[in-house]
Amino acid sequence: MPALVGYQLEDVVATITMDDGKVNALSLRMFTELNAALDRAEADRAVVLLCGREGVFSAGFDLSVLRAGGSGAAMMVRAGFELAERVLAFPTPVVIACTGHAVAMGVFLLLSGDYRLGAAGSYKLTANEVAIGLTMPRAAVEILRQRLSPSYFNRAVTIAEPFSPDNAVEAGFLDRVVPAAELHATARNVARQLSALDMVAHKASKLRARTHTLAAVRAGIDADYAAFRARA
Repeated sequence: MPALVGYQLEDVVATITMDDGKVNALSLRMFTELNAALDRAEADRAVVLLCGREGVFSAGFDLSVLRAGGSGAAMMVRAGFELAERVLAFPTPVVIACTGHAVAMGVFLLLSGDYRLGAAGSYKLTANEVAIGLTMPRAAVEILRQRLSPSYFNRAVTIAEPFSPDNAVEAGFLDRVVPAAELHATARNVARQLSALDMVAHKASKLRARTHTLAAVRAGIDADYAAFRARA
């Protein structure tokens, strides 16, 4: 089967690209390939540039697995939030190029990056759990809390409000929005600039700044998994 995740190392920037040919559904296979790519980036001591495919960063968890429930769904959800946890604590900077729509777990992964650029356009960024009848996972609440402005945080969590690139910077979903045609080049430039940081100081500062967030996310992952398994 074709790979879902590509890896390209150029100088000190490792570009990791998700592309399933559709909406970049986040499945166990996608998470396995993403973790393998992050392993390579860590071994290469590279700054990470994580991208989606044109028009979509990720539409979130594979709904066919999620709706089926059981251990498969529980494992997939846990793997997704553990990937976000890993990105939050990654030893080198993680730049994310949001190439379009980002929904649910796609948004949580986006919000785990260090610097997030988005393509301008009629795209939707949303944590839509409440809209589709799901209680917001505890780990997701903590990921949203650490990046979104307070009023936007509440609207994102409790009423599943969709946001667009037009207000995503103000809300906290993105750090910068650029024309779609300029997204990849701009993101690569940002990644190259971040490669000049002292990586020992970067890692230590990141972990210090995110101590409480990482502890809350880990506690949320464990509690969500236990609750999911209890319902299975």
